[in-house]
Amino acid sequence: MITVIGESLVDIISDPRRPREVQAHPGGSPLNVAVGVARLGLAANLVTHFAEDRYGLMIEEHLLANGVTVIRGGNAPTSTATATLGTDGAATYVFDIGWDLTGATLPALAAVEASSHVHTGSIAAVLGPGDQSVLGLLAAAGERATVSYDPNFRPAISPEVNAVREQAERFVAASDIVKASDEDLAWLYPHRTPEETLEAWLDLGPSLAALTRGAAGPVLLSRQGRVELPAEPVTVADTVGAGDSFMAALIAGLGQLEALGAAGRQRLRALRPEQLSALAAYANRAAAVTCSRPGADPPHTAELAPLAAAVTQRPSL
Repeated sequence: MITVIGESLVDIISDPRRPREVQAHPGGSPLNVAVGVARLGLAANLVTHFAEDRYGLMIEEHLLANGVTVIRGGNAPTSTATATLGTDGAATYVFDIGWDLTGATLPALAAVEASSHVHTGSIAAVLGPGDQSVLGLLAAAGERATVSYDPNFRPAISPEVNAVREQAERFVAASDIVKASDEDLAWLYPHRTPEETLEAWLDLGPSLAALTRGAAGPVLLSRQGRVELPAEPVTVADTVGAGDSFMAALIAGLGQLEALGAAGRQRLRALRPEQLSALAAYANRAAAVTCSRPGADPPHTAELAPLAAAVTQRPSL
């Protein structure tokens, strides 16, 4: 069981290349990750908030259609993000968002305690009052579950970089796996390179750090080594949800490597270079599939070849 904690919202997408085709799609980084891991064959919960309004019903229908179990709290209206696409397909956002887990504490706690892995990030990790609830849930995961964190920063929502940096480092220290984009880290730590930041984050406790760099491809870092891959060539429809698909595939790939949960934590710490390479390629492919079609539309299992058997085998003792 994978439990994802974080915001659900509706992306309202405006593309200047097709000005008459404004579209609305369920979104939010944690929602996209929950759908992504479910499509890749893992049982998924999403601890989130949306209201019983038009957009909330759209979100609920999307989650249930993808096999995600919903644990819903809060009282505010459903959040929205208006995304305007540039000529390269990249999106800029304007948000109308709230984050609150009132009423969901007990079922969320039960889900976390029953999970082998817990993921969070994005707005859920910085926006009150829900951010403190998220930290509490990660603490409740304890040693039973591995934890992953993707900051996916939104400066328009949390512009105080010093406060966001302190909060991000709290979540990093609580995590086994961290993933961030080069844009995230350039904003948060402008005085050093993104890889220098990931190396510093590994010193805070995680076993694996992933860096996404758009067209330049991903980098994976661990205490056992470093892997860098070029981005897969693809005709880009847009980049909405590509980083979330990468994160979901990273979790699913680690599941194939039996490197999640209390029983997998030691294997996570000891991933071999060939395993890191296979993991990076798997997540890289997932992001490329998502870029090839409009909106946050992560791949299904059949669209990604599984990690090679030779890589998933445990080394002989």
